[in-house]
Amino acid sequence: MTARDIIQRGLYFEEFVLDARYLHRPGRTATEADNVLFTTLTMNTQALHLDAAFADAQAPFGARLINSMWTLSTMVGASVAQLTQGTLVAQLGFGDVTFPHPLFAGDTLYTESVITDRRLSASRPGQGIVTIAHTGRNQDETVVATATRSVLVHCLPDGASR
Repeated sequence: MTARDIIQRGLYFEEFVLDARYLHRPGRTATEADNVLFTTLTMNTQALHLDAAFADAQAPFGARLINSMWTLSTMVGASVAQLTQGTLVAQLGFGDVTFPHPLFAGDTLYTESVITDRRLSASRPGQGIVTIAHTGRNQDETVVATATRSVLVHCLPDGASR
């Protein structure tokens, strides 16, 4: 008997299920090193991310905050293997980005995604536009980030079935 190779991939346009909630696991625990590296790589000099003495003295949180762009990037990144790996054509845009609660070093970010819309592209045959609502929660189930993302993905290849 021959083994069958299965390559992990994202979903083709036809495989996205409206209103389905995709849970992306495992979560990702944020570290101080993540925060400092991301913040400095992106040239963000915000003391709330880099200066413990300053951040500790600031109300209302009294601690360094994980860079919210790290939170957004990690939230979206957590969805890639399950939703768009190898099927994405282009990232079209983000909307409705919110950070209702901070993430701190030691917190674990868990991400879920809901497919809110999908339509075939009018100008790109064989491709479709999918709208995804991402939600990031910490280990206590507190929402720390939300974002809506539009992506252009390939349709199933001719002759392929779901």
